[in-house]
Amino acid sequence: MIGDQWGVSDAEVQRHYGCDDLVLVPTLEAWRGVTVHAPPGVVWARVRQVRVAPYSYDLVDNLGSRSPRQLLDVPEPQVGDPFTRAFGRDQGRVVAVVPGQELTAQIMGACMTYAVLPHPRGSRLVLKVVARTTRWLAPLLSVGDLVMARKQLRTLKELAERDAGTR
Repeated sequence: MIGDQWGVSDAEVQRHYGCDDLVLVPTLEAWRGVTVHAPPGVVWARVRQVRVAPYSYDLVDNLGSRSPRQLLDVPEPQVGDPFTRAFGRDQGRVVAVVPGQELTAQIMGACMTYAVLPHPRGSRLVLKVVARTTRWLAPLLSVGDLVMARKQLRTLKELAERDAGTR
């Protein structure tokens, strides 16, 4: 499918993610990934922070308010917590957490998992998105998600590397 993979290895595509348990026969599967030159704990702190802002194109999904650049003291996510805050209100729900490793959420009809994986140069931050939608809509959603998720992952990478002093 167009736009279904960006920045991920074959092994990351084949890996099992928490969202795979929620949508058993998806019509949309998309993977996005970045290498972050920071330890997994630093990257996880930034993933937790997605719960307060989207970290993508703030003009589009945060009503023009800039997602915080400073590291906030955001508690570990719990099942049932709001997933993120966008358009001036809470969006989605956290549905599974493996502290320090995976955050899985449901939002706008899709399920997604952020995975923080160890890597020789620091960490890999991989996002998998799955949904059950019409076959003609899936490619459009995949491309739209690619644009937003790519920006989000690059922003989280930049901030985590700054936090770790590796930028």
